Amino acid sequence: MAEPFVNRVSESSLTTLDLEELGGKHAWEIFDLRPFLFMELILKEKDFREALKNHDWSVYEGKLVAVYCSADAIIPMWGYMLIGSYLEPVAEAVFFGSPDHAKQQWLLNKVNELDASAYAGKRVVIKGCGDEPIGEAAYLAATVKLRPVVKSIMYGEPCSTVPIYKQKAQ
Repeated sequence: MAEPFVNRVSESSLTTLDLEELGGKHAWEIFDLRPFLFMELILKEKDFREALKNHDWSVYEGKLVAVYCSADAIIPMWGYMLIGSYLEPVAEAVFFGSPDHAKQQWLLNKVNELDASAYAGKRVVIKGCGDEPIGEAAYLAATVKLRPVVKSIMYGEPCSTVPIYKQKAQ
């Protein structure tokens, strides 16, 4: 008679941290300065201010916004500040950089907000596969955040992990 199948993964004491889940599913909008520039290259203050004043900011309502310029133009610091002053009242959060860079900043913020004490003394697997790409920075930040409190850190899936850190016996 065959022995019953036992799912050792589900019975293990592993705690999984899914960085994709931590970042959550959010609506992202991109604010590209290029269309607001004269000849898509030069920021003319009067025209820029007028264009921002007449822009429909409601499209950013409750969304995460990546602000950047896809043109190879020199944008004065105050230009970004002015955009921020319009986005702050409507957007959930505003980030500088390409959409990928902004998403990485959002995830790093979420890792930094993570309550590491919830993982104290646990064997943690930081999930390695998902639908959305997770940058190296988030894995690095999660490891640095959790290492002081966890028993061990592994990378991958509970059924197939790569050991990263194991607390020394005291």
